[in-house]
Amino acid sequence: MRAYSREFKLTAVRLSQQPGLQVQAVAAALDIHPFMLSKWRKQVRDGGLRGKARDLTVPPRREIQRLQELERAHALLQEEHELLKKAIRFCSVASQPSLRSSTRSGARTR
Repeated sequence: MRAYSREFKLTAVRLSQQPGLQVQAVAAALDIHPFMLSKWRKQVRDGGLRGKARDLTVPPRREIQRLQELERAHALLQEEHELLKKAIRFCSVASQPSLRSSTRSGARTR
């Protein structure tokens, strides 16, 4: 398990508190589990995690919203792409000629 510095935790919490940013998006951007970030947020609320966070430059809200829209659209396209790949595999297997004998009785024809 990786140990994170107090400054990192506080900066992550501060980012997640910015308007327009979702906890899941911040956690994904920082490559941490959303539950961990939620735990740190609770520690800050309860006073168990204190200190100075790094100064942040947060992009404008509309840029954040646009990025989130693009991420959702990208995820949807990836899902559709995977479904299409499965459909192609299914159709190509279904269209292959059968390797079984052409007679029902199993006897060979001359």
